[in-house]
Amino acid sequence: MNIHEYQAKEILKEYGAPISDGVIISNVSEIKDKIKKLNSKKYVLKAQIHAGGRGKAGGVKLVNSISELEVEAGKMMGKILVTHQTGSEGKEVKKLYVEEASQISKEFYLSCLIDRETSKIAFISSTKGGMDIEKVASDTPDKIVTNKINFKDEGPNEKEVENIISIFKFNDQQKIVAKKLIKSLYKILVEKDASLIEINPLIITKDDKIICLDAKMNFDDNAIFRRPEILKLRDLNEEEPAEIEASKHDLAYIKLNGSIGCMVNGAGLAMATMDIIKLYGQEPANFLDVGGGATKEKVAAAFKLILSDKNVKGILINIFGGIMRCDVLAQGVVEAAKQISLSVPLVVRLAGTNFKEGNEILDKSNLKILSASDLNDAAKKIVEAIN
Repeated sequence: MNIHEYQAKEILKEYGAPISDGVIISNVSEIKDKIKKLNSKKYVLKAQIHAGGRGKAGGVKLVNSISELEVEAGKMMGKILVTHQTGSEGKEVKKLYVEEASQISKEFYLSCLIDRETSKIAFISSTKGGMDIEKVASDTPDKIVTNKINFKDEGPNEKEVENIISIFKFNDQQKIVAKKLIKSLYKILVEKDASLIEINPLIITKDDKIICLDAKMNFDDNAIFRRPEILKLRDLNEEEPAEIEASKHDLAYIKLNGSIGCMVNGAGLAMATMDIIKLYGQEPANFLDVGGGATKEKVAAAFKLILSDKNVKGILINIFGGIMRCDVLAQGVVEAAKQISLSVPLVVRLAGTNFKEGNEILDKSNLKILSASDLNDAAKKIVEAIN
């Protein structure tokens, strides 16, 4: 789960990290009243969307007065920002964050994340802040230092912290602040079940202070049930409506940009199905795992979800019956297809528990369904059908 920058900064502040003072704006008319809380003559206006690259898209503005702030806020509120992370459809700006402007001397990059490959907590430090860290990694890898530490209740030790911040060449006073920041990031990651905390840029001001100028946090969806305070920060306006609907039915669904809808049981099989669709020259419209013990109602909900995507020109159902019975899936598909009036090609490959009964249900449904003998046959048939 993602949260907004202003929410991430509130968490950082709660844990003692240095941030600039700021206020959140939901309506331009609130500016004059809320801005009184800030002690500055210059401000930074930031669009709050769940995507990077806001600055390049016109979503970050430095303003020199309240009147200029009101004008720029009026232009930004409601604007559709298109960045490399939003896709061509962009995201509408519904909230603005106004913070005191900082006089920047140096910019750095700092992040803390779960490294699933090593089951450790990784800190990434770079002297190239304010840029895409992926580009820095490919162009100037020597500017990035990664330190992986084992999980422990007390957090990183003194030597580990020194290694994390060594690339920054801080003075003694800055080191004191930076060490506290590292401890805070570690504590947030563990106590809030965050999967990523990114500070980009981490700055030194002209009066030698360290400030977290921007902040991004991601949280583990599987742990949200025990973090109600994090769940409260969820902004449904920033999420794909289909994915919100999927969560209501406990479906693992991610919308993609292709034309072939996929319904599969098991994440590994779903990935293989998506890969073979691409192998045959088309793109999957979604990742959808109905799970091992899905009911016919859950299958029907998944089927409707796929068809709600206007880009879907065909559907491939690939089920290996283990815990999940193929006849249960077939019943759900038939019910949903009849309710919606199926108008796109449908290819079904069933294998495993009750696959004969499942195929029989599909055959008797009077729906235009193409049966497939294996995954390769299924992918070939659905691509041919939509072509």
